[in-house]
Amino acid sequence: MTPTDLFASSPLVDDELTLLLSHTHAAGPRENDALTYRFAMQHSENGARIGNLSVRIADSEYIVQYFGHIGYGVHPLFRGHRYAARACRLVLPVLAHHDIDPIWITCNPDNIPSRRTCELIGAELINIVDLPKDIDLYLVGDRQKCRYRLSTDNT
Repeated sequence: MTPTDLFASSPLVDDELTLLLSHTHAAGPRENDALTYRFAMQHSENGARIGNLSVRIADSEYIVQYFGHIGYGVHPLFRGHRYAARACRLVLPVLAHHDIDPIWITCNPDNIPSRRTCELIGAELINIVDLPKDIDLYLVGDRQKCRYRLSTDNT
């Protein structure tokens, strides 16, 4: 089943939020190069672009420990409406389709809104890890990641 077929048969939408597949990134040779679906978060009624969400399909050490299966960003104008939490819930069937369980989400320790998003969807803080100096996240200034685990049994 292609990504287009998968998302056409099961649209990622709720009463306010639609996730539109913007592109797919194939898995690469590096351990952190996972098959990735990137979505645009769009308001269902007026079409406003709310933010972006990525889903990484892999269980490598880099994904599980540092990058997470789900990444998201909400544009400043739309923050505070729980769109990231809603988007995370909408993509859970995508991860289930690929047999990803548990689901890992990471964020910087000082990113309180992202930590709250993880709590809202029922993810559990497992630990805070130091990043290795040789990964991309460290090179852009990140030093630690909170690791949240979400079991599909909780959803």
